[in-house]
Amino acid sequence: MSGGVDSSVTAKLLAEKDYDLSAIFMRNWDTRDESGTDVGCEWEKDWEDVQRVCQKLDIPCQMIDLSKEYWLRVFEPAVETWESGNTPNPDVWCNGEIKFGALFDHLPQGTQFLATGHYARKAYHPSNHRPKLMRASDQTKDQTYYLSSIPESSLDMALFPLADVSKTQVREIARAGRLHNASREESMGLCFIGERRRFNDFLGDYVAPRPGPILAIDTNVELGQHNGLWTYTIGQGSGLPGLTRKLFVAAKDHEKNAIYVALADHPALSTASLTSNDFRWIWRDEPPSAAFSRDGFRASVQVRHRMPPVPVRVRQRWTSNTVHITFDEPHKAVAQGQIAVLYDGDHCLGCGTINETKNLAQV
Repeated sequence: MSGGVDSSVTAKLLAEKDYDLSAIFMRNWDTRDESGTDVGCEWEKDWEDVQRVCQKLDIPCQMIDLSKEYWLRVFEPAVETWESGNTPNPDVWCNGEIKFGALFDHLPQGTQFLATGHYARKAYHPSNHRPKLMRASDQTKDQTYYLSSIPESSLDMALFPLADVSKTQVREIARAGRLHNASREESMGLCFIGERRRFNDFLGDYVAPRPGPILAIDTNVELGQHNGLWTYTIGQGSGLPGLTRKLFVAAKDHEKNAIYVALADHPALSTASLTSNDFRWIWRDEPPSAAFSRDGFRASVQVRHRMPPVPVRVRQRWTSNTVHITFDEPHKAVAQGQIAVLYDGDHCLGCGTINETKNLAQV
């Protein structure tokens, strides 16, 4: 439980059934590592909310400190990615490495299921009976993108009670059950940054500034300066003052420490294909067999959470976990370091970090 309305309603729905329940609150960030104090992060308020809900539902609860595991397995790798100038998504790896990973080492003995407030469904293959991660019925709230890195063994133990429940219904259930957090706002982004700081200000505590030029992509004319490649992502507005037309970040040169900007319709902003060098299929030992054929197989991909899936062709190398994904139609603003998640209809197949991209200017 997080203290939010989704996990609270999940607990309420399960409490109404014949389950022997206990609740777990994960503390994933030690704010003392950041500033020497406990200010800024709202984990104490979240923990208080969890305890209030559990007291009302008569469910025992405990807090488990996974801040060390989060630091080593999620945050440090993300910082390395930012330092390289790329754009990671720590929330995806948090689910695979922590919530459906390290947490399992701390579950009470005899635990059969781990239920979360994610909007997702689980189904079983009709012939081999292996678990499948499926989109939620309310696809406007679907969170399978963030769950795409969890291993099959963890998925098999997972329960998603909100699979067929809309956000509106969740709040109605919370209000009807007189849960105090029924109207609590959704948390967005990395919770431990708090409300007090902009993201780049926070990240500046961990990634050293490295100023460099911002250049026009076709002329190499210097238009401004940046404080580090990590301060911009592909497709982001340049924010340069005094321009008659808006320019967007189209490319980064790591050797020159340069950022290139272009107009919105420039071919450098349209991605034709991408490559992931360590793709993680949820069924680790059984990737789609057609992936190894010359033509690969048809699927859809998301490279961001709130984007509609787009059609692609997928191929995998026989000798590695390298997956090559080609868009049917060029896709705007795909950044290295982001997560590419593959789907077969509503079935989430797995994910991988984007290591290479090829845009229309390179084809």
